[in-house]
Amino acid sequence: MNAQLVGQLRAAVREGRLVAGERLPASRALAALLGVSRTVVTEAYEQLYAEGWLEGRHGSGTYVTDGVAADPAPGREPPRDLAGSARRPARPGEVDLRPGMAWVGALDTPAWRRAWRLAAGMPPQQRQEPHGVPELRISLAEYIRRSRGVVCPVDGLLITRGATNGLDLLAATVLRPGDRVGVEEPGYRRARSVLAGRGAEIVSCPVDEHGLIVDGLPDDLRLVYTTPSHQYPMGGVLPVPRRQALLAWARRTGALIAEDDYDGEFRYDVAPLPALYGLDPDAVVYLGTSAKILTADMGVGWLVGRPDLVAAIALRREELNDRTAVVPQHALRLFLERGDLDRHVRRMRGEYARRREVVVRALDGLRLRGDTAGLHLVVDLPHAVAERVARDAAGRGVLVDPLERHHAGPGSFGGLVVGYGSAGSPAELRAGCAIVRELACAARSADSAVRSAAGAGQDAAGAGQDAPGAPL
Repeated sequence: MNAQLVGQLRAAVREGRLVAGERLPASRALAALLGVSRTVVTEAYEQLYAEGWLEGRHGSGTYVTDGVAADPAPGREPPRDLAGSARRPARPGEVDLRPGMAWVGALDTPAWRRAWRLAAGMPPQQRQEPHGVPELRISLAEYIRRSRGVVCPVDGLLITRGATNGLDLLAATVLRPGDRVGVEEPGYRRARSVLAGRGAEIVSCPVDEHGLIVDGLPDDLRLVYTTPSHQYPMGGVLPVPRRQALLAWARRTGALIAEDDYDGEFRYDVAPLPALYGLDPDAVVYLGTSAKILTADMGVGWLVGRPDLVAAIALRREELNDRTAVVPQHALRLFLERGDLDRHVRRMRGEYARRREVVVRALDGLRLRGDTAGLHLVVDLPHAVAERVARDAAGRGVLVDPLERHHAGPGSFGGLVVGYGSAGSPAELRAGCAIVRELACAARSADSAVRSAAGAGQDAAGAGQDAPGAPL
């Protein structure tokens, strides 16, 4: 009932039946009108608050968010013709707080081993289907619909080796040398490298605490790569008005949007947010991966797009002789068909929520960003302080990323990116974060003292120059 009400309210806004600034009934009144419990209405409102469709005004009530617009009338400009630095592994005894890795300790289960054993017994294929194993595509389409609100025909889904491989295949299909491509700044360095490797001219597109800044996107971009559900690495969630503005920009310019949903299953305040793809399947290509859900060792991802575009990507893939190993595809299929993946995701959502809580408590007193979703968060610190903390923490056996590492140019944000997917246990997380907090507090105090001393020295010098009778 909660999901049904959320969908109905979301549709009412998109279709213009509820307009920006319109006041919604109080939860008690709406519950009485619909004949449901007040809890159902309250939870639906909370979900839509988190997605950005609704906003609360103190002492006034619940309103449709200012700036949210109904979807435009049918019809859009036709699409154009189709045509990170390495890091060392953690050493024994080190606490690894770097982002981008999932916790694999929960994978050694009978279900996991059974899926691989049965998959290994499948007979070899004479010729591999470039779209991927058909049975996996059917199961995966249903899983994505269930978990991420992405409805797609099976012929609009292609199995890849991961999100990065999907982005590379997309770029190989639709980009020409010299095409301008937008990438978030700061953002995912590997995506930048993949696109540059296909001959694209990379255009850095700034982000803020909410994600990609849509105003000012150049009209001559062929494609823009974005992480709207949990911006990497800043952690912002792209608000609904910006999502609509981004889609309107894509319709107007004929550009494609590559949506990387790298950790969209894991959100800790409300249900996972719907994917951008669901708002306009024609303009968006959706990229997903099993690397954050299960493990990067599985080597299976997916690409969802318009069936004609996916068919063109499959043809290009055959030309490149690119393929996804069949045994992992069948292992994932079996994991899906038996319900094991859904159970695993539910279990890991609880595990990551506990780990996140450990990190937030251990970093108490520091300003955090992006801590409501995903497998990492950002600690706000000045650039110089963050670099010093990362260096000193490594000296004490704790590995953490400075935010500077995720900028392509001079950093607009300073801080540390703290991951909680790969540390061995909550106790290790707590100990590692305690060291980071200790170093950050000490470095901030030292930095403040230096600034104060410098300011006092300048004031004294100025006073000496301006004092009556001072020598000329």
